[in-house]
Amino acid sequence: MLKPTDRIAILLHEGTQSSKGKTGISLLRYSENPIVAVVDQSCAGQSLPQLTGIDRDAPIVASVKDALAYKPDVLAIGIAPSGGALPEPWRQEVKQGVAAGLSVMNGLHTAMADDPEFQALLKPDQWLWDVRREPAGLIIGSGKARSLSCRRVLCVGTDMSVGKMSTGLELHKYARRRGIRSCFLATGQTGLMLGYDGIPLDAIRIDFASGAVEQIVMRHGKDHDLVFVEGQGSLMNPASTATLPLLRGTQPTHLILVHRAGQAHIYNVPDVPIPPLENVVQVYETVAHAGGSFAPTRVVGIALNTFHLNDDEARAAIDQATAATGLPCTDPIRYSADPLLDAILTER
Repeated sequence: MLKPTDRIAILLHEGTQSSKGKTGISLLRYSENPIVAVVDQSCAGQSLPQLTGIDRDAPIVASVKDALAYKPDVLAIGIAPSGGALPEPWRQEVKQGVAAGLSVMNGLHTAMADDPEFQALLKPDQWLWDVRREPAGLIIGSGKARSLSCRRVLCVGTDMSVGKMSTGLELHKYARRRGIRSCFLATGQTGLMLGYDGIPLDAIRIDFASGAVEQIVMRHGKDHDLVFVEGQGSLMNPASTATLPLLRGTQPTHLILVHRAGQAHIYNVPDVPIPPLENVVQVYETVAHAGGSFAPTRVVGIALNTFHLNDDEARAAIDQATAATGLPCTDPIRYSADPLLDAILTER
């Protein structure tokens, strides 16, 4: 569907500076397609690099109608509103874009491709891509990724939306720079929208979730030395069910723990504390090993999200995490992923 030359406008209302916009922010940071406009009425006219720290100088405009002046081909839904459905005013903006000839990449749970209103507006060569669709040919998990000789790295988190996907992408990028046969496997809508092979894990029935992960790992593991699997959810978050299928389907050889510096409780659930990092490490290693059913798997490094801190605070937080866990720690976006990659390559 998406071609490398397609020009993208990102619908990012109220998401440029909030966790609602993590899909759009990731597209801005990692997409190789030209991004010609960001639609966010809350900060229209402001500087995107100054707001986000991302070196992508696309204009921020107030509406999809305004974005059309920059001649996009595709409108990407870069926000995740509460409940997974677009508010009606923003839905009307998407309709305006489709009526103007834009194709749509939709990462929401609410499908658009089967919507009669959108279908009626489509012209030849125009498409609506609902990323969260359960794939065909699913199997139940069997743990057979253990048979692969490649290193299989899974990023796990202290909470949702702390930077697991970004950490995996940075590690993949640094590995490729070193000439390592590396691949990144997507398990969510953003990775798929970036063009990586994978599955929309949260659209798959739970009985088939670990099997779906296993399928993509087996598909790529024999041809690569390093396989980075996009992490989802958290064992600490009471709303999350995604991490266990990833652990079982990947049969990881290495884990990287991702944490937002200073976060003391689950986001939006203040009565659920995040344990000390050394305790979280123990939980993940224990669950991965399952008392001996599966191979011992170590957390070999800590990826710390320090976006909200200044440089001195970030370095102090990294030093504190290293002292608490005895593990290498870095912010792979702000600084470098090399310490984490070194740990993966030296730990067997």
